[in-house]
Amino acid sequence: MVRVEHKRGRLVFHIKDLKLEWAIEPRYWRNPLLAVGGLALLPIFFSGRPDMLTLITTATVYACIAISMGWQFVGIGRLNFGPQFFVGIGGFTAALLSIHLGWGPLQTLPIVILMGLIFGLMLSPLTTIAKGLYFSVITLILPLVFLEFTYVYTGIFRGESGLSGIAPLVNLGMVKLNYVVSCYLSLVMMLVFLYIVDKILRSRIGLYAAAINDDEDVANTMGLNINKWKIVCYTISSAMIAVTGWFIAHYFSTFAGVTYLPLAFMLKILLMVMVGGRGEIYGSVVGAYFVASLEKGLTALGPIHHVLFPIILLILLFTLPEGLYGLYRRHKYREYFPTIRVRKR
Repeated sequence: MVRVEHKRGRLVFHIKDLKLEWAIEPRYWRNPLLAVGGLALLPIFFSGRPDMLTLITTATVYACIAISMGWQFVGIGRLNFGPQFFVGIGGFTAALLSIHLGWGPLQTLPIVILMGLIFGLMLSPLTTIAKGLYFSVITLILPLVFLEFTYVYTGIFRGESGLSGIAPLVNLGMVKLNYVVSCYLSLVMMLVFLYIVDKILRSRIGLYAAAINDDEDVANTMGLNINKWKIVCYTISSAMIAVTGWFIAHYFSTFAGVTYLPLAFMLKILLMVMVGGRGEIYGSVVGAYFVASLEKGLTALGPIHHVLFPIILLILLFTLPEGLYGLYRRHKYREYFPTIRVRKR
């Protein structure tokens, strides 16, 4: 039995114990719908260009990592310099299970999520013990230690060559179709991540995260169990990042720690978050697509792109403190998108 109720410019659908809301005013859903529609058309437009489909898929996966990091920045009030550690956890878990047990993507996914939750929970006390710069340094070291493990235990991780022969994400018998479907799967994953983080930031948990991010001492004085919510935030967001490692491993059918664990990969993700708009979950998407496209476009200039790429990003960081998404919000301030600022410490 479905019951529809009208409340202050929105419709509320009651389906048994489930309640769904939809804002009637176009300004709440028009531009997000147009953005999703535009992204959905990209794989069709570039269906004959595997290189462009790979670029779109890679940018979308990067956006998923940036979205998870954006929530983590807010939820724990700390700057994490080691998200690639969980990319490695997810990627190597999927690769090892696929190679040694012959498991496909759907079989490895639950184990990857479980491993992300376990390692996230094990490391989550750092959010309460280590403060400020100490937390950033520790998270910076973790993926580098993991990278050394891949060199030491080459029999397991295959060192610089990495693991190959991983079950493909999609195998429909046609190469072009595989690229297109994989691209759509990455878009679905990104939309799921956006939906989860959006719902959390607009829920009571999001309110707790904002309080912790604003001032931990005040939040603690008001009776909020900040340690509990930091652990919850760090654990869940880490598991989400691990899922991106699972996607990468199955998409490329190979996974190497030397590609995803070094500092260069971390800096790229961090720049996506900052260039898109610090503390903006939708800005993370803009930043990911911009940085990935800029890097791809500059390669046409030859070796000089290694110099131009960081220079352009640095110029954007200094000239656009609010990020690229901040330009949109400056002119469309009435558009509804959840925004929580990261404190400057």
